[in-house]
Amino acid sequence: MRRTLLLTLIFSCALFVAQQSSGQCIESPLGSGRYIGLDGGPCANAIPTAVPFLRITPDARTGAMGDAGVAISPDANSMHINSSKLAFVENDFALSATYSPWLRSLGLQDVYLAYLAGYKRIDDLSALGFSLRYFSLGDIQFTDENGQPIGNGRPNEFELAVGFARKLGENFSVGVNGKFIYSNLAADQQVGGIDINAGVAGAADISLYYRLPLESSELNFGLALSNLGSKISYTKVTNDYLPANFGFGAAWEFDLDEYNKLTLTGDINKLMVPTPQHDFVDVDPQNSINDYREQSLFKSVTSSWSDAPGGFSEELKELTYSLGAEYWYDQQFALRAGYFSEHRLKGARKYLTLGLGLKYNVFGINMSYLISTGGQTTLASNPLDKTLRFSLLFDFSAVDNAPTPN
Repeated sequence: MRRTLLLTLIFSCALFVAQQSSGQCIESPLGSGRYIGLDGGPCANAIPTAVPFLRITPDARTGAMGDAGVAISPDANSMHINSSKLAFVENDFALSATYSPWLRSLGLQDVYLAYLAGYKRIDDLSALGFSLRYFSLGDIQFTDENGQPIGNGRPNEFELAVGFARKLGENFSVGVNGKFIYSNLAADQQVGGIDINAGVAGAADISLYYRLPLESSELNFGLALSNLGSKISYTKVTNDYLPANFGFGAAWEFDLDEYNKLTLTGDINKLMVPTPQHDFVDVDPQNSINDYREQSLFKSVTSSWSDAPGGFSEELKELTYSLGAEYWYDQQFALRAGYFSEHRLKGARKYLTLGLGLKYNVFGINMSYLISTGGQTTLASNPLDKTLRFSLLFDFSAVDNAPTPN
């Protein structure tokens, strides 16, 4: 489908969301330095980043459990959320491919996220992981401020990642990923006389995984610091943060009997990106970039835990919560459900998720379905609302282990 969009709109969404979001707040007429929304209520202050597609859950299994997956059992999609789990994989080699339609409820047919991931076990202590994520925004006809056509384009973004996971003990492992990120939203176009280029960045993930065997169950914990890297720039005058993220999760696995298994899991996530400030103070009066957007990687990550204008109470609002459950019967059929919640002043995303999985020998398939519960506004709804997405899994070691006919 071909859509006509203002180039200015695309560029603003990618680069200037920070100024726009903070611009929805005004200083309280009662003084005291407080800021309120235009309606007189609390001030919404979502944290903007570039390349937000890096935080989209790419696989249907985790997506069916409310995006909770930091501590669940490892599979071929562990590269995205916690690659350290790959040190505990039982199979030698596996691949997964996922297709996620995007904004189908609006009638768009060519916007999608595709994800290919897998691993190769090196030995009993370590494994290599790899993934490719591709996000297509479809065919777009660019127009100027007067609505006149100025060219066509196909905006797209991708991430290429490789990782290494190793056990440091019987029940403990660590993982490290390296990433290359490319974002082409409107290359070779101009906005206000400023040339737009494709953005390029590099990043790393660091993750930990710990298993605690109990009498009739197992309690697992995971920690993942993701997208720690350089800023990304689309012009010579702007630099934007990657969506650096802190994720902590726990999963409790129960073997109910020989055939039935239940997992309950939950994740807490927080963007390690500076919170937009209402009363901007620029360290360099000669430029127009807000001070909070000029911090180094180390400073931005550390300050993100204590820089919210509303203090500690606002920092707590920046946490997102995911809860999920997974039931397996005979390791062949799975049912999943979950819930995701984000504070209404930080994005207001709330949704239920459902899914199922089937596995037979070499082949497996996972499906998920998302139902937004945060309202009908653009911020509260999810681009995957009422959309089925699919993951195909291939366990090639099952071919080698299959019994040979007599």
